[in-house]
Amino acid sequence: MNELTTDLKLLHEATLNNLKSSKANNTLRAYKSDFKDFGVFCTKHGLNSLPTEPKIVSLYLTHLSKTSKISTLRRRLVSISMVHKLKGYYLDTKHPIIVENLMGIKRLRGSIQKGKKPILINHLKSIINVINEQKFHDIKKLRDKSIILIGFGGGFRRSELISIDYEDIEFVPEGVKIIIKRSKTDQFGEGMIKGLPYFRNELYCPVINLKKWLEISQIKSGPIFRRFSKGLTMTQKRLTDQSVVLLMKEYLNLAGIENKNYAGHSLRSGFATVAAESGADERSIMSMTGHKTTQMVRRYIREANIFKNNALNKIKI
Repeated sequence: MNELTTDLKLLHEATLNNLKSSKANNTLRAYKSDFKDFGVFCTKHGLNSLPTEPKIVSLYLTHLSKTSKISTLRRRLVSISMVHKLKGYYLDTKHPIIVENLMGIKRLRGSIQKGKKPILINHLKSIINVINEQKFHDIKKLRDKSIILIGFGGGFRRSELISIDYEDIEFVPEGVKIIIKRSKTDQFGEGMIKGLPYFRNELYCPVINLKKWLEISQIKSGPIFRRFSKGLTMTQKRLTDQSVVLLMKEYLNLAGIENKNYAGHSLRSGFATVAAESGADERSIMSMTGHKTTQMVRRYIREANIFKNNALNKIKI
């Protein structure tokens, strides 16, 4: 009997480890961050956060709905459920008190709510121009321009962008091929290859700027986007995804663009929006961004075409 109990305990621990391994590190951090907020809410009101019950989750979602988007509520629900799974507890997220509460919130508030803005071509040019105007050394300018232009040109997630190694890059006559070893929607590490062609305007070309960055930095292996220490000495340490956000916001601010309306996702959403405006179909956009479903890409296309296919254009005044 003791052996059976021990075996079951080991199986339980192995199963929890499998659940953890099925998620990217960034995803696990996001779950923990979301659950921390839920824990604060429960502590404040004398409620149990782990294990919790559907009624408490429903109360939390109602509380959250005063200041958050429907998509945020859904993400928090997933996070609370996943933390329960990782700790060996079951939470019924399909319980009517949760499902119907979410439906009610959606009807009262609407699901189309203002999110962070995409980086469009005019923003991209302003950022690159303002980087060129800075007084610091060319090595930092080239690194920062490469991050912005590669991030936009490839529709990269921040986690993908900072994970690029020198060994993942191949320059070809048409441009550059970049291997993405693993991403948020590729949990089994099947990988994908993104191809970035040369731009006609060299100033804003991701391929040319990347070549110049690799030449001046003399990077021949390992991470291509690295941190600088004081005095602009390049270290061996990989840049963090949060550093990309701070860097982008800094240059938006210097370019006179209010940066609170933009986030780390703005480069990726900017690529998809600009590509849609330029007539790219959803499949070609998805092949670059790595989206697994058309839902988000169709939203980018709708927003990009809001004036292009506007019935008011037919009215002559």
